[in-house]
Amino acid sequence: MSLSESELPRTEEEWRVRLSPEEFRVLREAGTERPWTGEYVETKTPGVYHCRACGAELFRSEDKFDSHCGWPSFDDAIPGAVKEISDNTLGMRRTEIRCARCDSHLGHVFEGEGFTPKDIRHCVNSISVRLEPTQG
Repeated sequence: MSLSESELPRTEEEWRVRLSPEEFRVLREAGTERPWTGEYVETKTPGVYHCRACGAELFRSEDKFDSHCGWPSFDDAIPGAVKEISDNTLGMRRTEIRCARCDSHLGHVFEGEGFTPKDIRHCVNSISVRLEPTQG
């Protein structure tokens, strides 16, 4: 069965057809890309970051900051775009962030680190998002 670009896959096999193997590993299997390897770690380009799986708007470039952690970091998400889920894997308590539209894994969110006045860090895998630069 063929899906249009705007139609969300309903099964993991349909996602596997739409995404590259590495995108599938991170987005659908909650994997993590190696630190300092993602295309958006040091990007300063103005624009909006979209979910690579479904295209939903997730983060704005003005909320991106350099946390020196090896992954793109944002101190805010577009309201309603990201959902948080308790993650107790790897022997620690963390909060996973997922796309609210398609439930794809984006990364984790951390609070209380003091990086920005908002005191929150959405630590995102570059492969989970796609930057749409601002026109102009």
